[in-house]
Amino acid sequence: MNRLVLLLTLICALTVAPAHAAPPRADTLFLNGNVYTGSDRQPRAQAIAVAGGKILYVGNDAGAKRLRGPSTRIVDLKGATVLPGLTDAHCHLSGIGFREMTFNLEGCSSLDDFLARVKARCEAAEPGAWITGRGWIETFWTPQAFPTREQLDAVSPKNPVALERADGHAVVANSLALKLAGIDRNTAAPQGGEIMKDKVTGEPNGMVLDNAQNLLYAVVPAPTADEVSRSIVTGANRSVALGWCQIQNAGSMPDEAALIERLVQDGKVKLRIYNAISGPSAGATALIERGAIVDGANPRFTQRTIKVHFDGALGSKGAALLEKYSDYDTSGFVTLTEEQLMPMFVAALRAGIQVETHAIGDRANRLTLDYYEKAMRAVPPAERKVAVPRWRIEHAQILHPADIPRFAKLDIIASMQPSHAIGDLYFAKSRLGLERLEGAYAWQSLLKSGAIIAGGSDAPVEQGAPMIEFYAAVTRMDLKGKSGEGWHLEQAVSRETALKMFTIWPAFAAFEEKLKGTIEVGKLADLTVLSADIMKIPAPQILTTTCVMTVIGGEIVYEARP
Repeated sequence: MNRLVLLLTLICALTVAPAHAAPPRADTLFLNGNVYTGSDRQPRAQAIAVAGGKILYVGNDAGAKRLRGPSTRIVDLKGATVLPGLTDAHCHLSGIGFREMTFNLEGCSSLDDFLARVKARCEAAEPGAWITGRGWIETFWTPQAFPTREQLDAVSPKNPVALERADGHAVVANSLALKLAGIDRNTAAPQGGEIMKDKVTGEPNGMVLDNAQNLLYAVVPAPTADEVSRSIVTGANRSVALGWCQIQNAGSMPDEAALIERLVQDGKVKLRIYNAISGPSAGATALIERGAIVDGANPRFTQRTIKVHFDGALGSKGAALLEKYSDYDTSGFVTLTEEQLMPMFVAALRAGIQVETHAIGDRANRLTLDYYEKAMRAVPPAERKVAVPRWRIEHAQILHPADIPRFAKLDIIASMQPSHAIGDLYFAKSRLGLERLEGAYAWQSLLKSGAIIAGGSDAPVEQGAPMIEFYAAVTRMDLKGKSGEGWHLEQAVSRETALKMFTIWPAFAAFEEKLKGTIEVGKLADLTVLSADIMKIPAPQILTTTCVMTVIGGEIVYEARP
């Protein structure tokens, strides 16, 4: 009886099953492209087939067309260059949006230009209304000097004014704003901040740095939830239009993080978001206790990281240095103590939560490496949820040469923004002197030591354009093709390395290298399509290359108008 049943079952199976299984059908075919896969096994291709949000085929047009079905969409790339979806490994999403929505002071060519813009803004505002904005930077002014409260007072007699320097680490305020915040010559700056004073009178000169900014923001009207929501959507839309498929959001508070997650789930934000919670904080503690949020096999929103802000910025003279600034009687400051950080580091290591720490000065970088190493000794791999935690240092701008090999030794990822070098090197020599520039923006030195670099933009500190970042990485020259003494052009990277900095290495930094970062069968169909071949064209032409199309999970989320 059993033999008869088995025989009948086999006959039925042979009758029902086709002789050859039908090949899978693609949702979309991207044909006639100039594809750089980022994979050593198949570096170049012409066509990509996508099904279910993932890559089904990579090869030539003829092979892709064999996967065409009755409802397959055909996209003729017309020879455009296709890269693995680009990732901005460090930016501030709502900040990008607010820059677009509010008083944007980018591009002020001089102090007079800056003051003229402020005057016009005040004249259009109601008396007493706060004037806030961001983006000014004195790098190209003559002289290279911070604006003062007296200069602002002359153009803003009826409005409190608080305007952020581009780096976000300093605010210049007028006298009315300082008065409302209760800041005077007797006000003590909090730890990790500075209230700059006039050397003659001892009065505040209007510049307020890092943690001292909280004194001002305590009286500046906070944005509404609707304004924050609009800033996130605005920032995301701008990012995908530039060709970013993912951004790694460098620090948000729980309310903003929950808002980002909801906007992603509702489909209002198409961008992939790898979000970090600012810490130490109650939100960071909750993340450690709850564990990582990973949105399945096709993650649009992931939260598994704590962002620590550890020192100031080089431009505003708050970066923590081992020796004093060459042009200022300070060595900067750190914003947190070892006692504040170590319990969180140890708990995060046990729970498998990633840590990324903002460190710009060589002292801040050395201390961060020291604290990371101490935490890793306290929690050996066997006691960690993730044996190699892939902790990061954000910026890693000024390094003592002795500390460079420690990144690879400790498996620490350097998360760096190439555009910082081509902007900061205008004033870095005056801040540091020539000798310390040896360890500044030291991309090649880090790579040769065995570290990897996740590339980002730090927008809205910088413009946030991937082509500027790529150009800066491969040329180490300014946007006009110029460099200067101490720029160390030997630290520039190859185009192949630059591509890794914005694709596979950020994917690794987010524990997603098996999902994305290269164009390979089975990976997520994230693609950045460009108007020119940035792997071959003359370097200046990289800056005029534009995004033609952005594809995330097989969905065309941005397409340039003809």
